[in-house]
Amino acid sequence: MEKRDLQQDFQNQFSDVVTRLSSKQLFQSDWDIASFAIFFIFIGMVLLLVILVLIRCCCCCCCDDKPKTRKVGIDNMALEP
Repeated sequence: MEKRDLQQDFQNQFSDVVTRLSSKQLFQSDWDIASFAIFFIFIGMVLLLVILVLIRCCCCCCCDDKPKTRKVGIDNMALEP
């Protein structure tokens, strides 16, 4: 029974998309426009973060001219509060 309902729902969704594409009126309500805008804002933010990570990994790692200092000696854990 659930499989038949799922198939019917899928067919209804598909026919709705086809009718919207054929009528060239993709957005029929304000909710359609809002969900479309939120979806593309989310995709844009994800792409921006990926680009920033790539810039950070590719450009900043090899540009550091500071000598790396290593810690010398041992930690005295008895002095810790």
